[in-house]
Amino acid sequence: MQISLLQCQSGRDVEANLSFISEQLEQLKVTEKPHLVVLPECCLLFGGHESQQLAHAGTNEQSVLKQALANLASQYGVYLVAGTLPILADDGRVYSRSYLFDDNGRTLGHYDKLHLFDVDVADGTKNYRESDTFCPGEQISVIDTPFGKVGMAICYDLRFADLFRAMRIQGAEIIVLPAAFTRVTGEAHWLPLIQARAIETQCFVLAAAQWGQHNQGSRETWGHSCVVGPWGDVLAQKPEQCGWLTTSIDVSEIEDIRKGIPVVKHNRFIEPKLR
Repeated sequence: MQISLLQCQSGRDVEANLSFISEQLEQLKVTEKPHLVVLPECCLLFGGHESQQLAHAGTNEQSVLKQALANLASQYGVYLVAGTLPILADDGRVYSRSYLFDDNGRTLGHYDKLHLFDVDVADGTKNYRESDTFCPGEQISVIDTPFGKVGMAICYDLRFADLFRAMRIQGAEIIVLPAAFTRVTGEAHWLPLIQARAIETQCFVLAAAQWGQHNQGSRETWGHSCVVGPWGDVLAQKPEQCGWLTTSIDVSEIEDIRKGIPVVKHNRFIEPKLR
């Protein structure tokens, strides 16, 4: 099947970000169906004060941003992992939510980011506190599609192997990872972590990233969107610049790898549970 990851340099202007995605989809060559498109984290709104996230947040049933991306999936006839969008939570914060739409724009499922990036990094921003704005999710999402079972994770989740093992146990074959890794952490850990998660789960991992300097240089992300196979091989990578990374994957390859090294059968540790 054909897959395309869009590397973005999103900012605070929602309309500009949406126009960029629409223009890129207009240029995308869909040569086979199904075609899966993955957008990066914060694809429509990156940075800005908490009040801006709240201003653009909607509910699951009524979100202007969600509907805009669902419409694009339908218009261009692609399955679309809609990066992340702010969705209102009950405690006054928002969920960082990723949706999976089918090629008619119907919602197949969603995932709320479980692990929030509250860390100190030696870069221009220095202190990241996602929990000030975002509410952590409460469930693992593995979604049935015509091309296989798709597990969903977001950015910082990549560091938590238990989540990926839990998705594998639930049947995941493809794992999508919208992300906005910082340049500092990305340069050190991005690719090794993706390869480790792919090898451990014996899944394809599709990691779509933000890249470059955002909002007049106040944030810098690593880019390097990539597709890694279940053997840990890097099938495609886009280190820099914005635009498409397009390749094909064959999900049937997973069967032989899992038969040859049956790690799920051999694992002697109890299954991870979300607390």
